[in-house]
Amino acid sequence: MKPKQIPGIPLQKKGGFHDTESIKQYEKPEKTISQYAILKERFLSVNQWKSYCGEGFADFRLHDSLGNYIDRLPKVGDFIRIDIPGPGGFEAKGYDWVEIIEISENYINKNELENLLIICRPSTIPGNKKSNHIAHFYSNEATSSFMISRSENVIKTAVYGRNESPNWNANFLDKIRNFSIAVGGMFGVSKIQWKRLSDQFLDF
Repeated sequence: MKPKQIPGIPLQKKGGFHDTESIKQYEKPEKTISQYAILKERFLSVNQWKSYCGEGFADFRLHDSLGNYIDRLPKVGDFIRIDIPGPGGFEAKGYDWVEIIEISENYINKNELENLLIICRPSTIPGNKKSNHIAHFYSNEATSSFMISRSENVIKTAVYGRNESPNWNANFLDKIRNFSIAVGGMFGVSKIQWKRLSDQFLDF
């Protein structure tokens, strides 16, 4: 199975990948437009992602470039602190961190009228000048791309993982932890979580 070639999504070069998608259909275009507006609001409320999915799901918290918690719309250069179920990173005090490297909104063609894309990459801990270690179980070559889109009668949510491999830029204990979690993720464990999120984005 090969990764989908999707405009705007980073190319798969090495390591693991996944394509996780959910759709919802409507009979009338007007309904599709109104529901997409709700979806867009939910999608951009990063701090609320866990509340859509309930217990046993990762907790996401938006932070600025200095590492301060923020409650607003995300923008490029912000960071997301992730508290995944199970053991967290030792150096990052139990969390994983990603940086938002791209946010784009496009109006494309008659088949996909508009989409909104957020691309994240594993990062160091924002505001921490004492360490240059990547605070995530994947290396910083990996990306997670979150996308929502609307056609005439369908809205779609998706998470695309690319170039997923264990993060070795870490202290010894975190290397062990990163390897075990990354391998599980590369074999499909993380896709179960992402499918839960993509489905719940659409549960209005």
